[in-house]
Amino acid sequence: MTTFSNEPQQNTSGVVAAIKTALGDTYRGFLDITHNSVALLGTAFAVGLIVLSARADLRQTAEQQLLGWLLQRQEAAMEEPLIAVEPTAIDRVTAAHLGDLPKQQANVTYWLSRKYRVAPEPLAALVTEAFEIGEKAKLDPTLILAVMAIESRFNPFAQSPVGAQGLMQVLTRVHTDKYEDFGGHLAAFDPVSNLRVGVRVLQDCIKRAGSVEGGLRLYVGAVTTDGGWYIDKVMSEHMRIQSVALGKPLQRYVPPARAVNVVAPPVTAPVVAPGTEIEAGPAAPAATPAPAPLAQS
Repeated sequence: MTTFSNEPQQNTSGVVAAIKTALGDTYRGFLDITHNSVALLGTAFAVGLIVLSARADLRQTAEQQLLGWLLQRQEAAMEEPLIAVEPTAIDRVTAAHLGDLPKQQANVTYWLSRKYRVAPEPLAALVTEAFEIGEKAKLDPTLILAVMAIESRFNPFAQSPVGAQGLMQVLTRVHTDKYEDFGGHLAAFDPVSNLRVGVRVLQDCIKRAGSVEGGLRLYVGAVTTDGGWYIDKVMSEHMRIQSVALGKPLQRYVPPARAVNVVAPPVTAPVVAPGTEIEAGPAAPAATPAPAPLAQS
């Protein structure tokens, strides 16, 4: 007759019993600790209330610290939306890398930046645009830059007392139709849009007058005067910028503007105060060609 030993079964039962005993002891210990901790916290809270009730100065200090903490939390929550990250903001910036400019444009950019105390990067974008649009419009780009310099000193948000706005000081209310291609009249404060519209107005004025000097007179709106003061300033700056672009010494003396006979338009032009632009009319029958644009290096 075969007899089986009960020793393995007894060992297993002993291990299970030991585990149950250990878990039970752990649970009871946790309850005791929790109970004691809660009791201790309750006692501390009660003691704190008694102390604060007896000491007004301590109660006031605690209230101030609590109020300060709450205000800090509120300010932090209000400031969070102001720190929003916008990686695409660079797309709105009118600027260019100076290292990408040809030599002539780089010379002009650095010189204008020093003279007019304007950052070279946005000036680089304007100089590049002036050279590109000047070639298309058959206008010397240094003349375009000279008009910008005299009109606004390269301030894209400039505005005259009569309402001329932006880099080229175009009368927005008169040339509203020209801004329609750029989204509306508020584009007058976009540097590139204002530059393009201003060049169109200047080109129309030169064609109408038959000469650069006469075109400048019409551009500034000098109807009751010969506009010599404005023509002299623009042409002097034009010659200086041109010399810088070509790497030549600056001209210290520029002859004063000669008297300009401007062809009158078919209809009587309204009298406009000096410093005001007027709408360009049809081109004159005979026109003197404008100076050839500088060749880009």
